[in-house]
Amino acid sequence: MATTTSGTARVSLPADNQILITREFNAPRALVWKAYTTPDLVKRWWAGQRGSVTSAEIDLRVGGSWRYVMGADGGFEVAFRGVYREIEAPARLVNTEVFEGLPEPDEHTGLVTVTFTEKDGRTYMEMLCEYKDVADRDAVIASGMEGGMQESMDQLEIVADSLS
Repeated sequence: MATTTSGTARVSLPADNQILITREFNAPRALVWKAYTTPDLVKRWWAGQRGSVTSAEIDLRVGGSWRYVMGADGGFEVAFRGVYREIEAPARLVNTEVFEGLPEPDEHTGLVTVTFTEKDGRTYMEMLCEYKDVADRDAVIASGMEGGMQESMDQLEIVADSLS
């Protein structure tokens, strides 16, 4: 395997209701896209080191839905779902995202815009997560999302690189 960029995702807060995640992957964009949008491959990376993905459903079309379920270490289940709003393979994906474990989860739906660009066989990802207000954004940050996201992004790179 080529040299990975483990643990290098950066998190910034460009606005009161936004989280921006940037990460470079040592894999071509087409392979990162494939790993990001293929259910059997999502099962290999989405949980990071915190459990295992028990379900990854993807209807990759505008208006199609997605849902990921993880059996977390510690014996509880974590599920997220959303709807695809824009798809420009392999460059851009826009979808809603909601954590099903919240009371009234649909009141806390975020909008996630992911862009993938490639230079010299490496993929650069920007993921902009937008929430209804600062309280929802801060709740996401307080959930420990950054540690889990780092692990997931590291695994995504490993899976994408394994496809070459």
